[in-house]
Amino acid sequence: MKSLLNETHTRIATLVIAGALTSGGCTMTQASAATKTAHTNTTPAGPALAAVRYQIRDIDRAAKFYTEVLDFKLEQKTGTAFAMVSRGPLQLVLSGPGSSGARPMPDGRPQEPGGWNRIILYVSDLDAQIGKLKTAGAHFRNAVEVGPGGKQIQIEDPDGNPIELHEGGAGTAK
Repeated sequence: MKSLLNETHTRIATLVIAGALTSGGCTMTQASAATKTAHTNTTPAGPALAAVRYQIRDIDRAAKFYTEVLDFKLEQKTGTAFAMVSRGPLQLVLSGPGSSGARPMPDGRPQEPGGWNRIILYVSDLDAQIGKLKTAGAHFRNAVEVGPGGKQIQIEDPDGNPIELHEGGAGTAK
């Protein structure tokens, strides 16, 4: 088991190093390249091994929602094209209409907010979070659902991207 764990860490480190070598140690959006402002793939909890990208119509509105309502930390903001926020080890990339991450697919399909895949934020007091979200005017997709893994509710960010708040089970917030 220890050998397998070491092999996994070695593969992850190799991928991280390869990514740093091929991108000059950081990544840049088209907007940040124009201003020579780079962002690194780190969070307050350490290096990010993965991130989630959400398509956003209004970067200022989204950054305010994630930082003021859901307690994310603003890591970087580049005009109206791009922002990156984090909460613990979760890195969330917010791509506005002017960002390279929002360009249409080769077949012409636009990248749009919404859908059903979502991030899950573990909380210790779901009822308190719901109260905070109601006060902030958040849009709820459903009522609280209760099951063997705990209870959860889905909300939407201002652009319609889904977020699940979950209390209980293996992911309980500490």
